[in-house]
Amino acid sequence: MRLRPTINQFLTSKKIAIAGVSRDPRKFGNVLYWTLVKKGYDVYPINPNADTIEGNICYHLEELPEDIKSLLVATSKNDTESVIKDAIEKGFKNIWIQNGSETEAAINLAKEKEINLVTHCCILMYAEPKGFHRLHEMVSKLIGKYEV
Repeated sequence: MRLRPTINQFLTSKKIAIAGVSRDPRKFGNVLYWTLVKKGYDVYPINPNADTIEGNICYHLEELPEDIKSLLVATSKNDTESVIKDAIEKGFKNIWIQNGSETEAAINLAKEKEINLVTHCCILMYAEPKGFHRLHEMVSKLIGKYEV
């Protein structure tokens, strides 16, 4: 199955919720959040243990505005399946499980519900990559692991 149409469908929306945004600016969920904000995405951070992250409102998944239809999951593997269950219940149809957050159970659940699912990929290689992620994109293309 080719992933590029699925990736393109996910990236079409400029409104993306991210589950797993950390209060720690060194954690990858926080890096994802700020990188996508800088790229012009309207990003909604999700962290059930925080009301704000660096001065921005932080949401619980069930509190997100109804018009947000794309969810990036960057949680620990222990939390991914639960987040996927909640996202499906909330009505999400576009879900990207960030490379390193995926579990077989979470992937199977999303596939069973016919979710537009991206997994085993880093969103920063596909959302207008720059810097390290641009290099990562080029290397992935060279070794045949990049969806064109």
